Amino acid sequence: MKSEALKIGIACYPLVGGSGILASALGEELARRGHEAHFFSYAPPVRLDLSKRNVFFHPVIVNEYELFKYAEYTLPLAVRMAEVADHEKLDIIHAHYAVPHATAAYLAKRMVKRDDLRIVTTLHGTDTTLLGRDPNYRPAIEYSLQHSDVVTTVSDSLKKDSDELFDIGHPVQVVPNFFTPKETNRSRAEMRRRLRLEDDFVVLHASNLRPVKRVDLLLEAVSKIRNRDRMKLLVVAAGSFESYHSLIEERGLKDRIIVVGNEYPIENYIEASDVSVYTSETESFCLGILEAMFFGKPSIAFAVGGIPEVVENGVSGLLHPFGDTAAMARSIDDLIGNRKRLEDLGQAARARAERLFTADKVVAQYLKVYQLAMG
Repeated sequence: MKSEALKIGIACYPLVGGSGILASALGEELARRGHEAHFFSYAPPVRLDLSKRNVFFHPVIVNEYELFKYAEYTLPLAVRMAEVADHEKLDIIHAHYAVPHATAAYLAKRMVKRDDLRIVTTLHGTDTTLLGRDPNYRPAIEYSLQHSDVVTTVSDSLKKDSDELFDIGHPVQVVPNFFTPKETNRSRAEMRRRLRLEDDFVVLHASNLRPVKRVDLLLEAVSKIRNRDRMKLLVVAAGSFESYHSLIEERGLKDRIIVVGNEYPIENYIEASDVSVYTSETESFCLGILEAMFFGKPSIAFAVGGIPEVVENGVSGLLHPFGDTAAMARSIDDLIGNRKRLEDLGQAARARAERLFTADKVVAQYLKVYQLAMG
């Protein structure tokens, strides 16, 4: 078992999403502890600080040939991994998502002909909840998981679903997400002035707006709030919100919603808000909820997937059955009128986050996973 500093390749999508955010934070934390983190992707991950010592980025160049109707990514990714693994003598490739990252990692391992190169694959949700149910992807995902030295999931819920769907062949480890909040560079008051929030009760939703996030149900819930004139919905959108404009008009919410991009760090938007709300159809964990918890902001969400493992219902947040937008609206109304309840939930949320989901606690678990993979 290797006890010195590790050289770890990290393959992830560079977009705003739980997997890319977690992978970036994990790499930075590993680097801070003296290990090397080598990132592979077609663009730098949006939250990755490449100025950090021991953090490296290896771009994957994707050429578009007329021969292919769609640009091929898995093969150039595998070649880049193999080049770096051979040159830098990587110990581990940590793939966030089986397809294409674990598949490419397995190809890279075969190319460099190194039995001591280990593969750790972390499932974040889509591999199981979406692609794993597609017969065009499922065999490739299952094969990639079988040839990973260790497979992890971010929640017990996702572990259960993955075990039921795939024949992985070895035990799946559960390692939750973590978050390390940074200092805001704008005060709550200044952010609220800039966003023209005034004295409104601010409901925050931050996501990539994929269909599974069910923004339609979010708007439905907001439309049912009795105290709408006292609140505003702040949407931090990592994607286009244009398709929802007609629904906003239909529900009479035009003057109740503010949609922004990522002009400021997410911490600034969280600090400017009062509560976060998520209406996802499924969530393996929901990093957005955890981010809010570290700032003492409770969340209201549907009790789907791994969310009940993050939020203790009635203590650090409020959970409702999927689709019950009326109950969600009532919870928001109750908190608008009860600041003491809001503060109590927020304090409990922060305490739970600091007890269970800090970098120190979770990175230590990943280091144990790496040691397990290396035997």
